[in-house]
Amino acid sequence: MSSSIRLELRTYCTDDRPVFVSGNFCDWLPDLDLFQMQSAGEGQFVYEFPADLELPEKLVYKYTRGGWDHVELGLSGEGVTDRTVSASETVKQDYVPHWRWFGMPFNPELLPKIELLGDSFEAPQLGSSRRVHVLLPHDYETSRKVYPVLYLHDGQNLFGGGSGYGSWEVDQKMAILAARRHHDVILVSIDHANDERIREFTFDRTRAGKGRGQYYLDFILRTVKPLVDKRFRTLPDAAHTGVGGSSLGGLISIYAGLLHPDVFGRLMVFSPSLWISPKIYFDAIRFKAPVPMKIYAYGGEKESEYMVPNIQRFNESLVRQNYGGHSIDVRVSVDPTGTHQEAHWGREFPKAVEWLFY
Repeated sequence: MSSSIRLELRTYCTDDRPVFVSGNFCDWLPDLDLFQMQSAGEGQFVYEFPADLELPEKLVYKYTRGGWDHVELGLSGEGVTDRTVSASETVKQDYVPHWRWFGMPFNPELLPKIELLGDSFEAPQLGSSRRVHVLLPHDYETSRKVYPVLYLHDGQNLFGGGSGYGSWEVDQKMAILAARRHHDVILVSIDHANDERIREFTFDRTRAGKGRGQYYLDFILRTVKPLVDKRFRTLPDAAHTGVGGSSLGGLISIYAGLLHPDVFGRLMVFSPSLWISPKIYFDAIRFKAPVPMKIYAYGGEKESEYMVPNIQRFNESLVRQNYGGHSIDVRVSVDPTGTHQEAHWGREFPKAVEWLFY
């Protein structure tokens, strides 16, 4: 095939590495000068194949920053499939949200700074103590910004290797977000109570006993949040305060928004255990938002036959609420291959952060 094809690329580039196109037209060599793209403005690159260059009937390609250890990646730092363009196309527009960094899915220099707020943080509302971490943006100390805050449950499975079930790797995901300047959020990681987790994340009577969710939320509201707002440069209002978690952590995050909407205006709800609290649909219908809210709800179709339908039912309940109040903006994200695992929640995390706070 001999024709002129123009590739137009949008991307986030926070460094000066050049951009190349590589594919079945150059034996997949990743950094040939002939196939280096030209800058067309901030985050914009173009490449036009020479009209006299013999090309395959179907062009298969990827973008690199000068090597396969600098190849393009997806929104959450995952690998992506090859791109294609047919002979009939003259202009192909592409978007690259992230790049590999010297073989790694993130730049280690962009990792958040992790501070231990308390290894045995007293929780008088619960009659116990809890480990609490704060993850600060990598450039927190060199900036004067004030930041939104996202409170996250199940801290044992949020960063590092995780405990028992794996990890969301939110520290790495924040480094990925930093590469596209979407990292200006403080994360507060609160460990769960092990055997008491079910009770602390529910309100109704369960096999573990009567739920103690109201006391757990009081712990965040009256003990953790005031200290975080005092010690760090935060935006303390509801529009800049989020709460999130998965499974039972997703359920208690919904209740945090329904019961304290004047505090939590951003909800990150992953694979919520709605089955354990059927009354929540009626609570959603009766809910009246005192301030505008945003809710990011995620579920995987491989979790159970009820997960996605329950999330959609919850969304419909919010839509049906007719008691006035401010707008509730809900984004429902469904993963056809998603299972009830930390790896899937971690992959969804950057998308949720960007939608909730940017």
